Amino acid sequence: MDKATNVQKVLNATISSLTTVIPIKFQVLSPSMIKQPYEQREISVLIGLIGKMKGRLIVEPTHTIIGEIGQAMFGMTIEGEMAESFTGELGNMIAGNLCTILEKEGLALDISPPTVLTGNTKFYGFQQAFKIPVKFEDGQLLNLLLTIDEEG
Repeated sequence: MDKATNVQKVLNATISSLTTVIPIKFQVLSPSMIKQPYEQREISVLIGLIGKMKGRLIVEPTHTIIGEIGQAMFGMTIEGEMAESFTGELGNMIAGNLCTILEKEGLALDISPPTVLTGNTKFYGFQQAFKIPVKFEDGQLLNLLLTIDEEG
C-alpha cells in the first residue's frame, strides 16, 4: 500500500478510536497539515507508532477536558497528579484501540509507552504532521496530532 493510503487509514482509525474511548459528545473538525514546531498549550501525551509506518500520536487535551472525561468514565473529578497519569492512560487507550482497528485493515502497528508532557512545549523533528481538532459541547478543544516520519 502507498503512504497516502496508510496515512488516511491511520487518520480514520484515530477518529474511530477516539469515538470508542471517550464517552462524552464531541465533534471532529477538519484535519489540517501543520509545520514544525507545534506548540502545546498545557498537557499532552506522546505515543510512538512503530511498524508498517513510523510516527507519533500526540493527544493534547486541556485540564478541563481531562476532568470532564474522568467524570464521565469514573464519576469523579480528575485533577493534579491524577490528571497527568490519566492523560497518559487516555493516550494509551486511544493508541491501543487505534492499533486494533488498523490490524483488522491489514496495517500492523505497535505503540511505545506513553510520555506525558506538561506546560508550554514545542514539538520538533517530524517530516509531516496532521492536526485533528476535536470540539466538545462546552467549546473546549482537544487536539490530536499524527506525525508521519517514514514507512517501515
